[in-house]
Amino acid sequence: MGTAAPLVEMTGITKRYGGVLACDGVDLTVRAGEVHALLGENGAGKSTLMRVLSGDVTDHAGTISIEGRRVEFGKPADAQQAGIAMIHQELDLVPALSVAENLYLGRELRTRFGAVDRRRMADRTRELLRRTGIALDPARPVGDLRVGEQQLVTIARALSLDAKVLIMDEPTSALSSTEVQRLFAVIAELRRGGTGIVYISHRMDEIGQVADRATVLRNGRKVAEFDARRLTAEQAAEAMVGRSVQTLFRAERGAVGDELLTVSGFAVRPRRPRVGRREPDGIDLVVRRGEIVGLCGLLGSGRTELLESLFGAGTPGTWEGEVRLDGRPVRPRGPRHALREGIAFVPEDRRGSGLVLGHSVLANTVLSVLDRLGVAGFVRRGKEISATERSVTQLRVKLGRIADPVGTLSGGNQQKVVFGRMLLTEPRLLLLDDPTRGVDIGAKSEIYQLLGEIAGRGIGVLLASSELPELVGVCHRVVVLRAGRSVAEFDTAEVGEAELLAAAMGERVADGSGPVVGTGRQTGGGSR
Repeated sequence: MGTAAPLVEMTGITKRYGGVLACDGVDLTVRAGEVHALLGENGAGKSTLMRVLSGDVTDHAGTISIEGRRVEFGKPADAQQAGIAMIHQELDLVPALSVAENLYLGRELRTRFGAVDRRRMADRTRELLRRTGIALDPARPVGDLRVGEQQLVTIARALSLDAKVLIMDEPTSALSSTEVQRLFAVIAELRRGGTGIVYISHRMDEIGQVADRATVLRNGRKVAEFDARRLTAEQAAEAMVGRSVQTLFRAERGAVGDELLTVSGFAVRPRRPRVGRREPDGIDLVVRRGEIVGLCGLLGSGRTELLESLFGAGTPGTWEGEVRLDGRPVRPRGPRHALREGIAFVPEDRRGSGLVLGHSVLANTVLSVLDRLGVAGFVRRGKEISATERSVTQLRVKLGRIADPVGTLSGGNQQKVVFGRMLLTEPRLLLLDDPTRGVDIGAKSEIYQLLGEIAGRGIGVLLASSELPELVGVCHRVVVLRAGRSVAEFDTAEVGEAELLAAAMGERVADGSGPVVGTGRQTGGGSR
């Protein structure tokens, strides 16, 4: 592979956005059948470089060659015709259209009479979804799918292009461990067929499994290239941020207090069931003051639905069982009521549900506390500015001005803005749904430090995550969900990632010694 002619060769790629030099003379080669990892912090230039390759950015300096032939792209369609496809980090699906319509949007299959051939599109969609390891109705609206399912649909769409070069920008950010392994099997199949893959990920454990080479960008420049199979997380982190990042998956753990949240036999019976949702169906868990409790489960286990229900944003229906906060029964009637009760929520999809991208950092930061910043319905501008500046300073948000649109910030800094808004509400309980999805190593380390500080204030944290190292490293305890039920609980000081995954999958431990509850315990929800 090392001597094979480049499939793609990018030379001296330079791109400016105003006064910001996003890419500064970057070189990158990708060979047939190779997975080339592209690493760097948010804002390092990775996405810009790939937008150049995919034809989305055309006003740049430098050259691109495909199979030795120089090319110039005027639009994304030109890159697709040259055999380049891209899976974007931020999902670009049309919620109102079906799965099949999204897969073939703009290139619909036609009958010999010119009509859209929906039957053939549905058949091909089923086959593409099968390759990604998921079974969905091709006629189902994409808006009804969970984020992880939507991610798999975008992967299937890219496969439908039969590309020579496939760019994967954080393809596993919303996938469970099982779905990640299915994706890796797809990647292995593509490699055998000679497809070159550019793989962007912040999950360092994946790089050694799937990639051959790794290029690191920092501040728009190429700073290092590694043999990915021998690359350690410490080496990558040092190259990416220019310093050593210690205890990456660790949060400081302080003293744990009395019970704050108690959930017993909790279930939601929806008035109008929604396809693709796994409502709580028998969940038991406890969160104490100053404690970080993790939620582990495969795609469709009900993690997100549980958090949304506790925040008053879940599917309307009848509650069963009991939910107590500080010993008092609680049932939020909506997000505003939940915030008044001292419950705050950082959602999985920060761009779709957590932020108003066109509005300023200031507006997004104070959005949930406007009633506290004014008198008689009039908001005091000075208090808005003071609260925002205090928040961005405490959370170390990197930005130009608080008046800048929040959509111009990197993913990690956008996530800090969401954290800041929720912390301004002075919560007793903080609900987090995959809070480090799509953020870089440096930002992850800062978020873990922040979680330790939050817990140190006596706030209880309930954290759902798709990353097993994160759950083991950050949380005091982990509750495993399966099919909407809690099935096991573990003390993270006495459990590893393998036990968590096996419990989530309903398997036994590797030596066949019995049910996977490890050194934890079987929970009541699992016996329903």
